[in-house]
Amino acid sequence: MLANIIDGKKISADIKDEVKNETAKLKEKGIEPCLAVILVGNDAASQVYVRNKKKACEYTGIKSLSYELDEDIKEDELIKLIDELNNRDDVNGILVQLPLPKHIDEQKILLKIKPSKDVDGFHPYNTGLLSIGKAVLKPCTPAGIIELINRSNIEISGKNAVVIGRSNIVGKPVSMLLLSENATVTVCHSKTKDINKTIKNADIVVAAVGIPYFVKEDMVKDGAVVIDVGINRLENGHLAGDVDFENVSKKASYITPVPGGVGPMTIAMLMKNCLLAAKAQNGGGDI
Repeated sequence: MLANIIDGKKISADIKDEVKNETAKLKEKGIEPCLAVILVGNDAASQVYVRNKKKACEYTGIKSLSYELDEDIKEDELIKLIDELNNRDDVNGILVQLPLPKHIDEQKILLKIKPSKDVDGFHPYNTGLLSIGKAVLKPCTPAGIIELINRSNIEISGKNAVVIGRSNIVGKPVSMLLLSENATVTVCHSKTKDINKTIKNADIVVAAVGIPYFVKEDMVKDGAVVIDVGINRLENGHLAGDVDFENVSKKASYITPVPGGVGPMTIAMLMKNCLLAAKAQNGGGDI
């Protein structure tokens, strides 16, 4: 048996098309969704991400503002810019590209973004709403994972789901989203005893551990759904996921590839969050 491949490129393209249509409808009402992206310094990977975000904004019709700041900018200058964007009615979403230079306190900066404009879904206020199943702006990668599963017509309710990794960006939020979908959720981490046995019981496995090929064929039960969040650069320059795709795909019923699985969903969900923020700020619901 070979697993069905969940095509993140196709599903993300569908979501961007939906956002494009909704954005066009908002513009007819005189509302133009707008995303402000702040990039500090010249980290090459961050520059690529920001470029891709701009392209997605262009495609979906969302207005994009770009602020590219010097590496040595003072923390209070960055805060001043965020305050200005918070107070602008024409800016619906604010995104600060991470990582920030070491002299800037990331947590302090993320706390400065108004929760209603926090399109990354990282503000503790939005995290709190997520934990009680009431978040409108959800973290993009975890929300994208749920979309991948749901749009592949895979039932989550009543299933045993195992999340490998407990990061604030993926592991914890995706476990809360799976709970909201009525899965029974176990979170595994470096202190989990007999991790192989726990994973083997899972109907749905979400691997977000940051270790290439961590999930092996013998750790997965027949017919499991396997979502690979890992993007690891190997010494030969190739990208590898957290799952041994070649062998695990012989046992799983559904699996995401790397690249082309979870990755493309992050920016698609960012566009969706920007649209949701614009709607909420213009009387289309509360955040």
